[in-house]
Amino acid sequence: MKLHELRPAPGTRKEPKRKGRGTATGQGKTAGRGQKGQTSRSGGGVRPGFEGGQMPLQRRLPKRGFTNIFAKEYAEVNVEDLNKFEAGTVVTPELLLEKKIIRKLMDGVKVLGNGNLEKALTVKAHKFSESAVKKIEAAGGKIEVI
Repeated sequence: MKLHELRPAPGTRKEPKRKGRGTATGQGKTAGRGQKGQTSRSGGGVRPGFEGGQMPLQRRLPKRGFTNIFAKEYAEVNVEDLNKFEAGTVVTPELLLEKKIIRKLMDGVKVLGNGNLEKALTVKAHKFSESAVKKIEAAGGKIEVI
């Protein structure tokens, strides 16, 4: 079978119903919209969540929690991700961004202790977890808080 020989399985493609093509078709004149009223008009109908004037579910439920607008969001890097670098490299947030280990800097970089580190590196970041500090120093590396 070649690409130009591909066809949909028989019965999977259905011709759309041609509405509003005369009264004899069974879907003519009003095209299945009935007589008059909000839903018969173009652009008519109600918005999503509208319950006919009853207080909508979204507004009946209580609010919950809050978002701290001053919270800092850190790009997280695991210790095992640092194995991509050569031994003795100074790992900075800009280098992590360049190597696509993190997508964007946000408010800073936090190094987490998931995995193992086999190389001695100097890691510069904004925050470190305790386990990450232990693993980096155990591998013969150094940490620097920016």
